[in-house]
Amino acid sequence: MTALRLLVVDDHPVVRDGIVGMLASDPELEVVGQAADGAEAIRLARALEPDVVLMDLRMPGTDGLAAIRELARLGIASRVLVLTTYDADADVLPAIEAGATGYLLKDASREELVRAVRVAAAGHAVLAPSIATRLVDRVRAPESATLTPRELQVLALVADGATNRQVGAALHLGETTVKTHLLAAYGKLGVADRAAAVAEGFRRGLLGQGRG
Repeated sequence: MTALRLLVVDDHPVVRDGIVGMLASDPELEVVGQAADGAEAIRLARALEPDVVLMDLRMPGTDGLAAIRELARLGIASRVLVLTTYDADADVLPAIEAGATGYLLKDASREELVRAVRVAAAGHAVLAPSIATRLVDRVRAPESATLTPRELQVLALVADGATNRQVGAALHLGETTVKTHLLAAYGKLGVADRAAAVAEGFRRGLLGQGRG
C-alpha cells in the first residue's frame, strides 16, 4: 500500500517536530514537507502534491485560512486538515467554508490524529469530538431542528450514495458549500457523520419529504 503523503504547516518548529514525530512510526504515512507559514504551504503543496496538508490557522504573514482559500482557488487536490488550538465557531466555520476537509485540535491523541488524516485523505469530513459535540448542543433547540430545503436535498443525495462532488454537480454547488450544508444537517440531527445523518433522516421521515 502506498503511504499517504503529508505536508505539515505550523509556524512553531517544536510543534512541527512533535507532529512529525507522532506520525513517523506509522508506515502508511509519510511527511514529505514542512512549512512555517501559509505562503510556503501553498508553494510546497503545488510542488509536492501531498495527499493531506495539516494546516495551522494562526500564523504570521499568510495565515492558514488564507492558504486554504488559495489552495482551493488553485484547484490543488490535496485535502486540508486543520490542526490548531482554536475551537471557536468563528475559526471552525470559515475554515470549513474555505475548503478544509477536517478540523482537529492540537490536544488530539496520536490515534485521533492518524485516524483524522486517513479520513480526510479519503475525502470525508472530520471534526474534533469537542467541536462536533458543541455544534450538536448549540442547535438542539426545537426552532433550529428543521432542515432547510437545500439541506434536505443534500442529505437525500447522500442517502443515494452520492459523494460530495456528485452532490455538488447535481445541485450546482461547490464541494465546500456541500460540506457546509452537511455539517449544518449533522448538528440539527444530532449526529457526527454521514451514515448517522442518513439513518436519522429516515427515522424522522425527513428524507421522504426531501425527495421529489
